[in-house]
Amino acid sequence: MTTKPNRLLRIVLAGGSGQVGNILARHFHQQGHDVTVLGRGGAVAPWRIVSWDGRNLDDWVGELEGADVVINLAGRSVNCRYNTRNRREILDSRVETTRLLGEAIGGLAHPPRLWMNASTATIYRHALDRDMDEFTGELGGKEPDVPSEWHFSIDVAIRWERALFAANTPATRKIALRSAMVMSPSRGGIFDMLLRLVRFGLGGTIGPGTQFVSWVHETDFVRAIEYLIAHEEIEGTVNIAAPGPLPNAEFMKALRKAWGTSFGLPARQWMLALGAILVRTETELILKSRRVVPGRLLASGFSFQFPEWSAAARDLIQSWRDQVSEPKDWLRTGRARENWKAPVGLRTGGGVK
Repeated sequence: MTTKPNRLLRIVLAGGSGQVGNILARHFHQQGHDVTVLGRGGAVAPWRIVSWDGRNLDDWVGELEGADVVINLAGRSVNCRYNTRNRREILDSRVETTRLLGEAIGGLAHPPRLWMNASTATIYRHALDRDMDEFTGELGGKEPDVPSEWHFSIDVAIRWERALFAANTPATRKIALRSAMVMSPSRGGIFDMLLRLVRFGLGGTIGPGTQFVSWVHETDFVRAIEYLIAHEEIEGTVNIAAPGPLPNAEFMKALRKAWGTSFGLPARQWMLALGAILVRTETELILKSRRVVPGRLLASGFSFQFPEWSAAARDLIQSWRDQVSEPKDWLRTGRARENWKAPVGLRTGGGVK
């Protein structure tokens, strides 16, 4: 099955200054595609960056004219307390931005052939009993045995996707990317945070340990995006997750083993609740069971390079170690500092996703 576009493309990444946007921009730029990121001004990158505020139609709309692919990744970070202000910002930064892009695309003479919009695997219910794919998966929001605060995230996801598919863009194929956590060795991401816990002896079971973790290696995330671009018959909702979700206890054990340690202090649920208040985040991010699998990708013939977490964790740790050692190697050997390629998050200035 074809897994990559068969020609060079014009690709626009809206809200592409965060970690996932940097992963995609770097990859497509290295492949020779024409990449434009709509994001905050002031960032420095080898691809073009056009300023936009995600609220108003402006000069950035011209970047969409004649583009092959638009990928919208805009959205305020959910790593915060769900107070009234943050809830509004989380919702608006996703739904209103998607509506704005729909309005812009709908008014173009030559609209993009494909619009992929970020969504989230969190849209499915808290699932301990079975896998959730696009065919038989159950959306959440009505579970009687979970905190009511968890329903907010599902409501955001549903309204996010609704804004995408309601947009009047008949000439543009649309895909909602129900993505699991993208695991990347670059600084500041979820994998970096989890590995830090392991490195300092705190990487034991989190909470009950029975909640499933859905994830995807950054390599497979990029490959899946390329696959969806190449396969014009695919549209609608698509789960971007490795086919091997596993309980948190097993997930953390495999991560410890990949690092080379068997010890990790567990984090009990009451400790998580207290810690979440102190660091101003929500326990849902680590306690909800996301047992999401990529039904449509697998059914269409896509093959994952990292289907299992153990191998993915070993590869990510090796890449992480390579990034840590590279600056020291350049300094020790006296090579020019400019030859060292810093991790993505340091090169482009970060962002939220």
